[in-house]
Amino acid sequence: MSSILPREVDVLVSGYGPVGAALACLLGRYGVRTLVIDKAADIFLAPRAVALDNEALRILQLAGLADDAFAKVAIPYVRMLCPHVGEFLKIDTSGTIDGHPKLVTFHQPGLERALRAQVATHDTVTTATSVELESFVDSDVDGVVRATLKSADGAEHIVHARFLVGADGASSTVRAAIGQDFVGKTYSEDWLIVDALGVPGHFDHVEFLCNPERPTPHMVAPGGRTRWEFMLHPGEAPEDMETDETILRLLAPWADARQLTIERRAVYRFHARSCDRYSRGRVFLVGDAAHITPPFVGQGLVAGLRDAANLAWKLAWVTHHHAHRSILDSYDEERRPHAVKMIALAKLMGQLIMPRTAAAAALIHGALKIARRVPGVGPYVEGLEVKPKQRFDSGLFVKGRSQMRHGSVIPQFRVRTPQGRIVSSDDALGPSIALVGFGADAAAHLRTATRQRWAELGGTTVSLVAADHHEQRAGGACVVLDDPFAPRLMRRGWCAVVRPDRTILHDGPAVDAERIASEAIALIEGAA
Repeated sequence: MSSILPREVDVLVSGYGPVGAALACLLGRYGVRTLVIDKAADIFLAPRAVALDNEALRILQLAGLADDAFAKVAIPYVRMLCPHVGEFLKIDTSGTIDGHPKLVTFHQPGLERALRAQVATHDTVTTATSVELESFVDSDVDGVVRATLKSADGAEHIVHARFLVGADGASSTVRAAIGQDFVGKTYSEDWLIVDALGVPGHFDHVEFLCNPERPTPHMVAPGGRTRWEFMLHPGEAPEDMETDETILRLLAPWADARQLTIERRAVYRFHARSCDRYSRGRVFLVGDAAHITPPFVGQGLVAGLRDAANLAWKLAWVTHHHAHRSILDSYDEERRPHAVKMIALAKLMGQLIMPRTAAAAALIHGALKIARRVPGVGPYVEGLEVKPKQRFDSGLFVKGRSQMRHGSVIPQFRVRTPQGRIVSSDDALGPSIALVGFGADAAAHLRTATRQRWAELGGTTVSLVAADHHEQRAGGACVVLDDPFAPRLMRRGWCAVVRPDRTILHDGPAVDAERIASEAIALIEGAA
């Protein structure tokens, strides 16, 4: 094994599930020397995550996945049904945000295969399966994490990494080693998940059957699949719930299970937990290693992908000596509050889905059915406004607000490049920190020394103009085709500093680009 695995890397990632693989894709895109290990020999095929939102799809785009890299089904709406009051909520998930569907279902093994194929395109990333992290020592004296790895045949290998990331799931070895046990009540529930092929009829959405006798989420999935999730009652044993007889009984309202292909069945225990810190020293936690979200709002894997996007570029900028190591402190500062909000939303949704008595169901669901007709309340809930926004109250951005909210994510839209190609604005910005001029060439307002410092920081400059600004196209600007956000800024001659994870770091008038870029540089270099 020592002849295959590197002895020194910038980042060691323990865990090669979807979050670890997405992190490896991003690190590879940024050119970071990375080793990814997993104790499993291959992709885990049991039923797990099934839903992704537009934010997750945008992160996968940043990681290099093409739109058709894995199969998915766009979900037009989510219905919540009660046996006592009927439909009490219908959430509109049709349409797109930032160029991606608001909600899709997917087949996790297919996504993982696509991510691993993308990882394989990066020369700076090495992967090793059937290898586990046995122990590690984080030494600030040496500036490295000294990790002992063990392969399935018992051979040991020592790796020195500048940073270690635990993407090793809910039972994380890395989390335990840095003393970050989960805090708070677990809110645990046992659920039987059944994936079937060949279900008759046309079903194209997600529904929650909020029956106190047995709550049951039910959804369509790619490849002709249908998924059900059945809550277990106290005293019901997992091994009994997974039998053919039980599956036949539970699926009877929809189909004869004997006529279906039952692809997978498994009982899972859902939790709601978070660490009190997502990092310690040179060690970081992502995904289920840091937080576990109940599945009722489809945000478990999405939260892990947000972790990967937030952390990857910061590790890259530090390892490439563009940024001060202190910027890594902002990972926990930014991600943990948002993850905790998502867990709280999932717990609330679980309480709506799982009322314990018929009386409670009638009362809660009846009240929601009435509330949806109240002006302002119905659109707020059914338009997904209740979902916590991906924006930070504190972190790695210049404090304050002008035309753009610092710490929020810039929208994505289509642009036409100077070469005539139509691409997304994320693709036009590329994998770097970008100084973006709206209706103006912000770079023209930079001093020569600042322009050089910006390039040394790994920064790029991009100009965006409206389609009717013919006189400004000659400078190599991208033409904005379809976004109402950018033209408003163009009329003001604006500029913004946008991080690689598309978070707005700073903004202001393009004529102040010298000050804006200098303040951004000082922040990233640790001088601010």
